[in-house]
Amino acid sequence: MYYFDHSATTPLLPEVTRLMNDINKEAFGNPSSIYSLGRKSRNIIETARNQVAKSISARPDQIIFTSGGTESNNQVFWSLINGGRKHVVSNVIEHPAVLNVLNFLNKFGLKHNLANVDTDGIVSIDEIDNAISSETSLISLMLANNEIGTLQPVKEIVEIAKKKGILVHTDAVQCLGKFNLDVTELGVDFLSLSAHKFYGPKGIGALYIKEPNTLPSLIIGGNQEKNHRAGTENISAIAGMGLAAENSIKSLNKKVNALIDLEEQFKKGLNKFYKTAILNGNQSQKLPGLISISFPKTRSDILMKKLDREGISVSNGSACGSGDIKPSPVLSAIGLDDPTNLSTLRFSFGSSNTSDQISYLLNKLESILLKS
Repeated sequence: MYYFDHSATTPLLPEVTRLMNDINKEAFGNPSSIYSLGRKSRNIIETARNQVAKSISARPDQIIFTSGGTESNNQVFWSLINGGRKHVVSNVIEHPAVLNVLNFLNKFGLKHNLANVDTDGIVSIDEIDNAISSETSLISLMLANNEIGTLQPVKEIVEIAKKKGILVHTDAVQCLGKFNLDVTELGVDFLSLSAHKFYGPKGIGALYIKEPNTLPSLIIGGNQEKNHRAGTENISAIAGMGLAAENSIKSLNKKVNALIDLEEQFKKGLNKFYKTAILNGNQSQKLPGLISISFPKTRSDILMKKLDREGISVSNGSACGSGDIKPSPVLSAIGLDDPTNLSTLRFSFGSSNTSDQISYLLNKLESILLKS
């Protein structure tokens, strides 16, 4: 199997698997219990909290564990429905875990405006600024787009927001391990993470909260996570996330350069036999190793199935919508017409990929495309 869909999910690191298996066998105590087994479980959780905090240059008390990026986003937005100011500014290419929540919360009186993006997928700072009203309490802007990889000017948006007393949330699910992710430098108030995007387990994520006591719990019940999330903690998953986060920042420059090398090999190789390919998104202000490519007059779903028969896994957009044979809203927002939109594949490389695997991918693509 040749796996080139790391933006959808990543395989568990072997050391993460071993750690989680060991914890499931040996550390089954309830973390809220005060006897030794409970204290052991609590220590495991706090170790992981420290690891996640360090990976984004945060304090441990600013990290709460959730079930993933979707829940982290929801917790931020639902906290606004009882506030005095009920208006959010976001943008048209956010993940459904932002856009669908905002649409749903309209019925609770939370209004929103969506800024447009340019043909590179970069949001207009002026348009964000102009969308702000006296009722705006939050700006939510993804740090990197999951389909085209474009990085957004979050730091610059934060500067505008702070002058107007507005909080800023960023969905950074795609980012850890792709560049130096520093919440202090970004200046955001909330940041969402999901472990399975950086070689950790599924079903576990985290939310960074700049001021820890300002956000109410989304899930009501016990007082776990210092009253920020009720429910007995998933100890092994939390530990797995912690170890994966710690690993994500080790030799970061080396990992990033390896992704860039694979990306360049792929783009140069593709250009040799398919010069009409269209690269989507900003090619300098982007995540390393993520490439959105349109193959004119070739349906992406058919191309994806042909690659699958050759043992190659890629996607035709966001994994949360992959399989739907309809135009991607993200690609439509950057100006692609429907036929071009529906001819687009996303390739996202990861730590297990090699130069030989890229050569295999290019060989199979050439064979398929030139026969079409």
